Amino acid sequence: MQAQVLTLTVDMSREEWLKARKAGIGGSDAAAIAGLNKWKSPVGVYLDKTGQAPDVDMAGEAAYWGNMMEDIVAQEFSKRTGLKVRRRNAILKHPEHHFMLANVDRLIVGAREGLECKTASEYLKDLWEGEEIPASYLLQCQHYMAVTGYVAWHIAVLIGGNKFVYKKVERDEELIQYLIDIEKNFWEEHVLKQIPPAFDGSDASVDLLKVMYPESIPNTEITLPPETSTYLDALDQVNEELKELETQKKEYENKIKVLMGENEKAIAGERLITWKSITSNRFDSKRFSSEYPDLFNKFTQPSSYRRFAVK
Repeated sequence: MQAQVLTLTVDMSREEWLKARKAGIGGSDAAAIAGLNKWKSPVGVYLDKTGQAPDVDMAGEAAYWGNMMEDIVAQEFSKRTGLKVRRRNAILKHPEHHFMLANVDRLIVGAREGLECKTASEYLKDLWEGEEIPASYLLQCQHYMAVTGYVAWHIAVLIGGNKFVYKKVERDEELIQYLIDIEKNFWEEHVLKQIPPAFDGSDASVDLLKVMYPESIPNTEITLPPETSTYLDALDQVNEELKELETQKKEYENKIKVLMGENEKAIAGERLITWKSITSNRFDSKRFSSEYPDLFNKFTQPSSYRRFAVK
């Protein structure tokens, strides 16, 4: 099996590249559809592919520097492994499932293998310990192997700007079939039929809703469909369970605190418990606004958000 070329990317502008990506599902989209992409939800992928996504650049600094460092990561991978890599200046597509796309970072010269280049924050270093690979990146590599027919994919990551790690992902036919199935369902049942998937509880969905509906229109009201009662009943139950869990949490904490008494630290098995006295200085904004109203108004900046409440 050999991937087909959807379009060449040499001299392609970013706008043209973004438009070409809407023709199918890419590697990072696959993880989002599977619910394993922290930064993008299934409904976010749907809005992107149907041209309904908010016109806001949500990639940020991390994505920018990730792109800037790609060539350096690829060069270091070659230096450490002795494997030569080359660019594939094209968006590839699966020969049978044309909705499956791959915009690969590098291909290994003389082998049916590829390379994905990443940068990661120091705070995420634990995700790369030992043989571990973040699930979203694992699916991305398997997606690329599904499209290209390749037998392995390497992933190289620069962590915190000073630690370099590289690992090899072998082709997994069972996982690839799973990706083909969920991507086919997503493309045919949602994108082509223009039926959006449901919003989920991920941070990605929360952030997307903030961008889509940043402000409420004052004094407007609608009547929601009858099935909304199901969501409200479920929400009531969850809130009640959370209250019970919070009470339980405080109970267990209090039992430990009474055992500690005035001691700041305690050892329990292999765990260290601390109950420290903390002193903090808090700014009295209410008093400041009362005594220095002009200064308070001068240095106060308005901010807005939407508060969700059920009565």
